Amino acid sequence: MKNKITNKELPLLVKSGQILSSSLRSVILAIKPGMPTIGLEQIAELEIRRQGGRPSFKDYKQGSETPFPTALCVSINNEVVHGAPKKGKVIREGDLVSLDLGCAYQGFYTDMAFTVAVGKITKEDQRLLDVTKKSLQIGIDQVKAGHTTGDIGEAIEAFVFRHGFNVVRDLVGHGVGHHVHEEPSIPNFGKAGTGTVLECEMGLAIEPMVNIGQSEIYVGKDGWTILTRDGRKSAHFEQTVVVAEKKPLLITPFL
Repeated sequence: MKNKITNKELPLLVKSGQILSSSLRSVILAIKPGMPTIGLEQIAELEIRRQGGRPSFKDYKQGSETPFPTALCVSINNEVVHGAPKKGKVIREGDLVSLDLGCAYQGFYTDMAFTVAVGKITKEDQRLLDVTKKSLQIGIDQVKAGHTTGDIGEAIEAFVFRHGFNVVRDLVGHGVGHHVHEEPSIPNFGKAGTGTVLECEMGLAIEPMVNIGQSEIYVGKDGWTILTRDGRKSAHFEQTVVVAEKKPLLITPFL
């Protein structure tokens, strides 16, 4: 498959992941009430470029008439994904802020997301964060040669549903490595034993998006921002991994 990463290529993908993790860490450390989202964008782009990478989301065009305008996605509360930092969009106490960032390094692409609690949040919001982050690890635990994308999706959705939340069904994880998005699609739902069979060296972006309320979403007026249909909050965690025989190689380690 096109997104297989050879042993010769792997060090470049690992470097891309290191740049991405370090850059996202800098963004997370800067978050506080009153912080303009455009300031987070400046940090993200500066850090990626300073380390020799290129922000892979900026000017990316897929499924929209206009290219994505920024390096960083900043999606707040009921914004699920693809919220662009802009003037007047400010972080506030009690917000859930989902940060999604991509890096290209010498032709190798990585993808990563993390949702941050700003100050004091509700118990329900904290539970949403905990469940979503844990569901990502549960999905990653299914990543091994011979398993399927359906194994990943079923494990994630079963865990999320058991805790009273819903996965977004209209957005999926994906292959990654040589391009921003590649095959296979990796839904956060499904049936074990179905879908694409995982093979060693495949690069994957596993990314559960979980809503407190219903799973339905819609596209905002800007043509990019995805929001929950019922207006309730959402969380998003993502990591890039490479399939191996027993345990995947983690390319974008969390903090």
